[in-house]
Amino acid sequence: MKSSAGGQRVVIVGGGLAGLAAATALAPHGFAVTILEARPRLGGRASSFLDPATQQLIDTCQHVTLGCCTQFAHFCRTVGIDHYLQPQPTLWFMTRDGRVSAFRAGRLPPPLHLAGSFLGAHFLTLAEKLRIAWGLACLRRAAPDDDPPFVEWLRRHGQTPRTVQRFWGVVLTSALNETPERVGLRYARKVFLDGFLTDPAGSVVSLPTVPLARLYGPELDDWLARHGVAVRLGCAARAFQIAARRVEAVELRHGETIPAEWFISAVPFDRLLDLLPEAVVGAYPSFADLRQLETSPITSVHIWFDRPITDWPHVVLIDCLGQWVFNRGATGPGEYYVQVVVSAARALRDLGHAEIQRRIVAELRELFPKARQATLRRARAITEHTATFSAVPGVDRWRPPARTPMSNLFLAGDWTATGWPATMEGAVRSGYAAAAALRDRASAYSG
Repeated sequence: MKSSAGGQRVVIVGGGLAGLAAATALAPHGFAVTILEARPRLGGRASSFLDPATQQLIDTCQHVTLGCCTQFAHFCRTVGIDHYLQPQPTLWFMTRDGRVSAFRAGRLPPPLHLAGSFLGAHFLTLAEKLRIAWGLACLRRAAPDDDPPFVEWLRRHGQTPRTVQRFWGVVLTSALNETPERVGLRYARKVFLDGFLTDPAGSVVSLPTVPLARLYGPELDDWLARHGVAVRLGCAARAFQIAARRVEAVELRHGETIPAEWFISAVPFDRLLDLLPEAVVGAYPSFADLRQLETSPITSVHIWFDRPITDWPHVVLIDCLGQWVFNRGATGPGEYYVQVVVSAARALRDLGHAEIQRRIVAELRELFPKARQATLRRARAITEHTATFSAVPGVDRWRPPARTPMSNLFLAGDWTATGWPATMEGAVRSGYAAAAALRDRASAYSG
């Protein structure tokens, strides 16, 4: 149902998930929405590249979603791409000796639905499981807004270096793209409560069955076109033109100026700082505080063998350099593709890509007997140096809300004050929040 927006123009700078979510929440309400995206495609960091050997689309880094990510699921249903997400009801955990444990929800009510799998985990002793169970019970009782360093909190609640390494860190490093030593209690608590302790469906991982470039492809394009959203690819913004606490227009790098009644910035926080005049950044803490945010890298290693090396669709690795192995199957005659993801990859910073590839391939040969006989066709390592913001203790004091000191500028991005860490869910929630704040202000002005 459309509102009385009267075709007011909204320019969204950034065509990633946050900007796309904002567009889907505005266009049906009568706003004339334009998305400006610097890249030649939509999707932002959820990107693919063309493999030169096979001419197939390969995701830069594997993206996953959890059952607790309800707003991302809503976005996918809205634009008609939800059928491309395949639930993985079982998670497989492997140690260096090749032993594997399966995690799946049982019939007990939460928070006990994973108890059977947890008790059967081969990589923890019974004493360690009891310690972890005590830590989880304490975590449920912790105040939601408390945010001390999480490792210190774990030590105070009976956890050992081994339980941190083999349980808490395994979950958190993948979920937050940060190590337990660097995260705060608040988002560590959120990961475990929302993902594993509240709802049996919350921990169910879903994987895209198509490359990300295809996921944000024809169905999304069709939805945007049907709702009158103008998409301009290859249009990089240079600056917001601001006067009297109001954005008058956005200037593009090639010199064009685009005016509008409303603007949403859906770019990374460092790009927003580049778009704003220095005097504006310095005048308002909600902008200046963005300089305090830190980022964390992700490295993905793409490997093609001449034969399959595992039958599992994915494996979570314990005490290994790699953290997740995703089995992507055959990509061509005699070629089988796996992707290995290393989150919070600072330890790889001083290694060249060739050395990273060598170490990961050697690790796969150690873990999977079939890989020892397999011939390596090729490999490619990709590092996203600023993949996510770091959920360090107290990070929320630097994350701004959707509303800004500019009367017609709103912010979207997983780094804004969503109450979520840097995830696809956080990005969608930020876009929805920016759209809701814009609609409220537009309604107030028209009323």
